[in-house]
Amino acid sequence: MQLNIQTTEQKKPGRLNPSRVRDHLANERTYLAWMRTGISLLGFGVVIVRLRVLQPPFVPHVGNSWKLGLLFSLVGLITVLLSTIQYFTVRRDIEEDTYEPTDRWVILFSLAIMLLGSGIIYFVFATPLNQASIVVPD
Repeated sequence: MQLNIQTTEQKKPGRLNPSRVRDHLANERTYLAWMRTGISLLGFGVVIVRLRVLQPPFVPHVGNSWKLGLLFSLVGLITVLLSTIQYFTVRRDIEEDTYEPTDRWVILFSLAIMLLGSGIIYFVFATPLNQASIVVPD
């Protein structure tokens, strides 16, 4: 006599990657960090243009600080765009369990920030300091 015991549990369709949720949350945190970076670059660009931080006061011409501010703002917008594309690409790769880390974005943004930082240093040291630009409180 043989008993046929059927289990009522049905097999759930298994996921290939058991840490899938953790990977998605890490991807989202990374995306949000890149978004904060992009927004910061945008804001810094606006500050440079609007407050004319790199231009001495009482100078009759506009100067070149607006170009650097515009460049910061453009890099901020590009950061937002590329981070969104990267987020969805990594999301798809996590779902398909085919994710491989890439170095190209790290290298690209490191070079961009180095160039922007070089621009800031150049404008700070290339802007002439004259007596009219020094504000001394009485």
